[in-house]
Amino acid sequence: MPQGSAGEPRVLLYTKQGCHLCEDARAVVTDVCEAAGEAWREIDIEVDDAPGGDLVGRYGDYVPVVEVDGVQQGFWRVDGARLARRLAR
Repeated sequence: MPQGSAGEPRVLLYTKQGCHLCEDARAVVTDVCEAAGEAWREIDIEVDDAPGGDLVGRYGDYVPVVEVDGVQQGFWRVDGARLARRLAR
């Protein structure tokens, strides 16, 4: 898992076990965030769901999902160029 800064990372990647698209997304997010010098965090929707949360209900059919600064940027396939542009803002 990537190392984050003291605060919440700008990039969150929602995934689940056994998801081949999640593996692809993880590679894209890793590359783009390393190039941009940004921290990111991966959240397994089936394991890391907070009490009272509903990450499976919210993201279950759409993982992987990428958020930047709390705004969803995409799902299923992560567009590395789009993510890089968003991080440059």
